[in-house]
Amino acid sequence: MTEWFFPKGTASAGRWHVSLGTPESTPVNGWQYTGIRVADLELGASVSLPAAAEERIVIPLRGSFRVTTGDESYELAGRDSVFTGPADVLYTGTNADVRIEPIDGGRVAVASAPAKNSYPVRHIRASEIPVELRGAGNCSRQVHNFGTPAALEADRFIVCEVLTPAGNWSSYPPHKHDEETDGETQLEEIYYFETRLATGMPAPSDADPLGYQRVYASDDREIDVTAEVRTGDVVLVPFGWHGPAMAPPGYDLYYLNVMAGPGPVRQWLISDDPAHGWIRRTWDDQQIDPRLPFG
Repeated sequence: MTEWFFPKGTASAGRWHVSLGTPESTPVNGWQYTGIRVADLELGASVSLPAAAEERIVIPLRGSFRVTTGDESYELAGRDSVFTGPADVLYTGTNADVRIEPIDGGRVAVASAPAKNSYPVRHIRASEIPVELRGAGNCSRQVHNFGTPAALEADRFIVCEVLTPAGNWSSYPPHKHDEETDGETQLEEIYYFETRLATGMPAPSDADPLGYQRVYASDDREIDVTAEVRTGDVVLVPFGWHGPAMAPPGYDLYYLNVMAGPGPVRQWLISDDPAHGWIRRTWDDQQIDPRLPFG
């Protein structure tokens, strides 16, 4: 564990094996605008969150869940894993108590951000989630844009999930969003990771699916992360260039992104590292990786 890298179990609280950026969470110096919780729940178990001045979105990672907020309950159709397509998600709004129960056992994430303005509860079904294929060649990846400004009316946060096939790079070229300026917004970012053995690999039983994440300084603020990541690990990006997120040959990589910041506009505006931004021009002559979309 480092200041910005949390292997699974190093940021736990109660039933949550990840709890960061929330009142009861593992403390992180200067972290203000985003939060994430992740729990594995067997049948008969549940987790609850009291009403608070934060907006939340509930994301089944594996399995299906019943979510109760206020006097209403919603059944979220899930998935076998994060690599088998989108799941239903539920935006709960702000100042709402939340109870989550598994319908068939599984893993659930809750993304959050401190918020002042209230927006309606919204159950977004898997079939409604925009699926974007981004990049090309070995920079191809799949993005589920259920919590972006174009897909969800919300106060502060931007939430999506990204799937990267084995051998590909995502979050590339390295980019930043750490200041409010022309063409850029200031956003904290959370990466929650899952990994798996890619389909058809002749791997031994002790294969160890992993990926890598890079974060480095864009100005005089020090940050230097090169993390080997596995299922349940988290990397926080308070500032600086970040990327690539690398899926080594043989292993597929997933991450859930949560972003929010202090700026007046809820928008994802980035600046590429000028040493590497040229790579985008090469995508015009390449095809999307034929392994996409997952699921």
